[in-house]
Amino acid sequence: MKTNKNLIPATLGLALALSFASLSSMAEISAKEIAQLGVTLTPLGGEMAGNTEGTIPAWEGGIRSAADAGYPDFTPGGHHPDPYAKETPLFTISGQNIAQHADKLTPGQQAMLKTYPGFRMKIYPSHRSAAYPQGFYDATRKTAATAKLNKTGNGVNGAVRGLPFPIPKNGLEAIWNHILRYRLETIGIRNIGQAPVLRNGDFTLVKIEDSGVPIYHRSDATIDNVDNLIIKFKQKVLAPPRLAGSVLLVHDTLDQSREPRKAWIYNPGQRRVRRAPNVAFDNPATASDGLSTHDQYDIYNGSPERYHWKLLGKREIYVPYNAYRLHSNKLKYTDIIRPLHLNPEHLRYELHRVWAVEATLKEGMRHIYKRRTFYLDEDSWQIMHVDQYDNRDQLWRVSEAHVINYYEMPVLWTTLEVHYDLQSGRYIAFGLNNEEDFTVNFSPVHLSESDFSIAALRRDGKR
Repeated sequence: MKTNKNLIPATLGLALALSFASLSSMAEISAKEIAQLGVTLTPLGGEMAGNTEGTIPAWEGGIRSAADAGYPDFTPGGHHPDPYAKETPLFTISGQNIAQHADKLTPGQQAMLKTYPGFRMKIYPSHRSAAYPQGFYDATRKTAATAKLNKTGNGVNGAVRGLPFPIPKNGLEAIWNHILRYRLETIGIRNIGQAPVLRNGDFTLVKIEDSGVPIYHRSDATIDNVDNLIIKFKQKVLAPPRLAGSVLLVHDTLDQSREPRKAWIYNPGQRRVRRAPNVAFDNPATASDGLSTHDQYDIYNGSPERYHWKLLGKREIYVPYNAYRLHSNKLKYTDIIRPLHLNPEHLRYELHRVWAVEATLKEGMRHIYKRRTFYLDEDSWQIMHVDQYDNRDQLWRVSEAHVINYYEMPVLWTTLEVHYDLQSGRYIAFGLNNEEDFTVNFSPVHLSESDFSIAALRRDGKR
């Protein structure tokens, strides 16, 4: 059978045209919709009201300060005392009672409960503790009126400082909300541990120094002066000795069609800086033993170009939330890390509303995950949970974001990210800070934007 040579480019052109049309034809957010922000909707687009059953409360502003949390004398950067320390679980979900709660569990959560007899989910009262600086709310209202996806969906135009799509019309807008959610306004630094865990529970702790200078969210940012940048990020491996000295520098871009992410790495063995184009997509993450990919840092990051994105709608599920017990400096890493999964005694789950977004690999694109389902918190746009499927379309890995409100800012952010491999019985925990002197320093005086340059990367490597 002969192939019509004109059919392939014509078909491809039609597919691209339809793809672009589907993005551009989406109705822009209206002034009437924007007016709902802060009234019937939270400043970031969540439903202000609680649910009809009363199991999800109304949002009343979240925890806006350390005093709001009940700890007015809290020292910024320390381990955050638990505002809900006196609460006890409402009930516990295990492999024996999945059916009673299946409508509020993801396929990945159900698989975890069925696969690991020791895994269970303690369900606590729900608290909508997410809060952010007023400047972020104000910028979101302004940005919502001008932000647009570019023609490919691989970037955002007309946006700065605020959340671009508080009322999303499609899956790409929702995922860009996660990428552009607020974390820092000035430079931040943290020392954390990463534990690639063997099936028997053994692990070698990898100590990492993460630091970043936000460009998109800084207080003086404008559409004209951000230079197409979201953040400049640096990651330095401190231990063990065989890995120590490796330093990664990333400049993440806002419109990745115009300019892809730029990355460089200092290799202590070679004693030189080189470009690192593989710091993206499904290439193995730093010192992860192959248990997580570069685009799983921060649960998801980087270009969305390899997937079709579908907004599935909102639902109520149990997610890790207000994980102050897991964050406590009273715990050792060995108290948390257990064979097959984290110690459930220290985990807290709550019922929250989430946006569900499905990513399906585009034909001709490569990624180890053929399909991924993301669940994004309505109050923060933080991805709380991900189910990831292999190329046979079998559930493979399950990811969780255990979050707290860093109430000195305030900002809802992860205290621990964990990626479970159901096929190998292994997992990786990233962000361990229980045994560190501080959690996140949101105002390190010893760092400036110049520390996130190639020249600074060379200096870091030689120290």
